[in-house]
Amino acid sequence: MPLKHLAPLRKSMHTVHMSTAIKTLKLPFLRLNRAKAEEFAQLQTLNTTVANDILAMPKAQRRNLTSRSFAHIVIGSAWINQTIRNAKARTKVKKFQCLPLETNNQNWTLHKVGSTYSLGFGLLRGSKKRIPLAVHHASHSKVLDAMLDGRAAPGSLKLWRSRRGIWYACLSVSMEVPDADVTGRWIGLDRGQNVPIAAATPDGPVLFWKAARLRHVRRVYAARRKKLQAAGKHRAVKKLERRERRIVTHINHCMAKEVVALAQRLHAGIRLEDLTDIRRGAQQRRTTKSDAGQNRDYWPFYQLEQFIVYKARWAGIPIEKIPAAYTTQTCHRCGQLNPRKKHTYHCTRCGRQAHADANAAQNIRDWYGMCCPLVLEAPVDGPHGTALNTVRETAGSC
Repeated sequence: MPLKHLAPLRKSMHTVHMSTAIKTLKLPFLRLNRAKAEEFAQLQTLNTTVANDILAMPKAQRRNLTSRSFAHIVIGSAWINQTIRNAKARTKVKKFQCLPLETNNQNWTLHKVGSTYSLGFGLLRGSKKRIPLAVHHASHSKVLDAMLDGRAAPGSLKLWRSRRGIWYACLSVSMEVPDADVTGRWIGLDRGQNVPIAAATPDGPVLFWKAARLRHVRRVYAARRKKLQAAGKHRAVKKLERRERRIVTHINHCMAKEVVALAQRLHAGIRLEDLTDIRRGAQQRRTTKSDAGQNRDYWPFYQLEQFIVYKARWAGIPIEKIPAAYTTQTCHRCGQLNPRKKHTYHCTRCGRQAHADANAAQNIRDWYGMCCPLVLEAPVDGPHGTALNTVRETAGSC
């Protein structure tokens, strides 16, 4: 049979493979009254007491615990069973300061009336009520609708209170997403402190994300902590650290979201360099370490990588991690190794000048099992000549 007649057959045999992705939605309760908030707080305190009582028991006695062992507790048996499991799993914990109430997917339901979502669950034994939720429609309404339609499977439910006293319902959702379709087009991401992300697109241009706001936040909050520590206000220092952590997390979320949206528009995958143990191998000067904006210990590269990976997985975008060795020093045009000088990269072999992070991002994008492909053949003018890499010249632009 001619090959042209096999093409429709192959197309009809193509199947879409699916993988399961898990996501946790953090949804605040809508107009929760004071009486209900106080009830949640009392039951959470009681739940923490139960967990600490379990930790105080011998391990042999813990194995036989069930909800009947705490029949005198007003909390529902499903919540108590989950508390028992959580207490047994924390083998190294000596005492819980706070253990949120949690239950599995069999003991809560999701409802929707108009545009308002509500949860139905029973905290007390023998009772079950619905409580409305405040949902950000741009972020979570599609996932909640998928749960109502049966396209997403509900997981556990956890009731969590913030330090400001706001109660949230943390819903675990598992949903089937199509496997990433590798198209052969890649976006190379080079991460650094001076330039958080340099993205080399498959069509040539290199995009940069600046670190000005991140450095400003680090330096301002480091100066404030220094003053508070000198004054002995340690509680205020902890509060300031939490606020700084939230701001940095938000910045990383925004950058990861923009990178994934860029990959969706260009129909390309994302290539990242593997920065494992980067802090151990690289040394810092004393002046650099004393600057909060330059200190590598404050560089949240791993958190940014986690955000990019999980957002790309939900979007069906392929992710590939490559070794980081020599991606910055290798010339993207000819493959020569040259040291970078701050932001500038100059090749002593072919004379190419480029931004150092842009050159590294292009090497990551066009990775072929090494920083760039090489052809081991003698040039026309002898084995010690200066001919350029022919594969690099034909494989892509410089």
